[in-house]
Amino acid sequence: MKPKQTYLLALLSAFLLWLAWPPMPYTTPLLLIGLVPLFIALQSISQSDINKKRRKIFLTAGLTFLLWNSASIYWVYNAISAYNGSIIAIPISLIPFGLGAFLMTTAFWLYYRLGKYVNKNTAYFGLISFYIGFEYLQQVWDFKFPWMTLGNGLSGMHQLAQWYDYTGIYGGSLWILLSNIIAFEAYKKFKTQRGYLKYRPVGIWFLVVFIPIGASLIKYFNYKQLGTPSNVVVVQPNIDPYQKLSLISPAEQLKILTHLSDSLAQTNTEYFIWPETAIQGFNDEDRIRSNDSYIYLQSFLSKYKNASLLSGIESFKTYPDKKTITAKYDEQSKLYFDNFNAAMQMENSGNVQFYHKSKLVPGVERMPFPKVFSFLDGVFSELGGTVGGYGSQDEPGTLYAQSGIGVAPVICYESLWGDWIGKAVKNGAQFIAIITNDGWWGNTSGKDQHQLYATLRAIETRRDVARSANTGISCFINQRGDITQSTKWWTRTAIKADIHLNDEITFYVKSGDVIAKLLSVVAVIMLLIIPYKKWRQKPAQ
Repeated sequence: MKPKQTYLLALLSAFLLWLAWPPMPYTTPLLLIGLVPLFIALQSISQSDINKKRRKIFLTAGLTFLLWNSASIYWVYNAISAYNGSIIAIPISLIPFGLGAFLMTTAFWLYYRLGKYVNKNTAYFGLISFYIGFEYLQQVWDFKFPWMTLGNGLSGMHQLAQWYDYTGIYGGSLWILLSNIIAFEAYKKFKTQRGYLKYRPVGIWFLVVFIPIGASLIKYFNYKQLGTPSNVVVVQPNIDPYQKLSLISPAEQLKILTHLSDSLAQTNTEYFIWPETAIQGFNDEDRIRSNDSYIYLQSFLSKYKNASLLSGIESFKTYPDKKTITAKYDEQSKLYFDNFNAAMQMENSGNVQFYHKSKLVPGVERMPFPKVFSFLDGVFSELGGTVGGYGSQDEPGTLYAQSGIGVAPVICYESLWGDWIGKAVKNGAQFIAIITNDGWWGNTSGKDQHQLYATLRAIETRRDVARSANTGISCFINQRGDITQSTKWWTRTAIKADIHLNDEITFYVKSGDVIAKLLSVVAVIMLLIIPYKKWRQKPAQ
């Protein structure tokens, strides 16, 4: 195969993966074969007599993953360029575009290296372990950005992902990788063998693909909503995030929010959900009851005796000493303080609870590897971030209303962490409230992807989701992942629904991301095999 043909195959894989990725409708099954052209290209390179095979393998796989990532999350560039223009936006965008692609490429490169020392099936097992291990790394290290985890792709057709209540998204990644590997083997056998033997891998592929699909559809069509109903109002104030601090005063924003809430509220309404940073300004958590916004909101809640308000808020706490690693020193007060992107729950009983966003966006909300990249503080503060980063908390939050209802507050980016939300559910959350501000990205596929990913959280935990997005898309999602009600983008509105409060715990909530953790351990073992085998024997050329 000529070099040009291998690059064309790499381009074909990138195109198929992009075409299959949310929010593209009805094309999700292409994920199950999207990597096959890349496998064909890499096999051609590995079996050729060209020099520098390792480099060619890396470049070919890298082409696929860089193009797929860039085409799918192009909206990152939109958000950054709106603040700083193209000159700064292009290099900063390369971090999410390129870093995830680099890890995916490295997984395939290690698969090629491992294949020189072990049999084919062990090499495939190594590939699955490397790939999912790197996906898990994207959830836990300082550059965390798990947006492009393969398992997220099934959010485009959530009916196929009903078994996520057992496996989570890494079960989806495993299924997609395994399907592509078997499809590649079927392609090879179909070309080289005769008779019925060449159809055997095709039969195996059909079983691997259609048994999970069939099981998922059976679960989907037979699932019944669990729990008692509760009336919830979700508000979408539609305030331009780029003008939020200058165009409308915090007091006027609160009037918009309360007016929209009143327009749909009932006497039995139990929750109002407002979006991320809906309550503006510097709000001292320790003195919140003397805060003008709090006093105004208490007046609003007095009309609804059983209701709680869950809202995003910009808050801070002060300390006499450096209590946290993110605490900053204020020369005027001689105190240390932490800023928080937080959620506040309040009710007319006077009870107030806070949750601090913990999965912080690298660069904008938290400096990754601060000792190494401290010199970039000024750059990221210009992008709307905070020098030193926001404060956070170590455990997921479960907030309880006076009626006993438990809710998992999830702020924006955190909705990508199924395991994190599962811990809140394990601690008693009966529904999930996602509060976000997706207006930074404009009218791009980013907002649609973010909404669709929330359907997977509903399936994993079998919890209803109430999603409040400042500019859209706000929605209600039931326990099988159906978006039952949704707003239009860039519209000031509110929606209400009777959601179900479920107390049942799924296997995934109990076990978490066990698939990713186990395969990460396997990946380390497989990685050690390469230098060990190289030391024990000279590889065949």
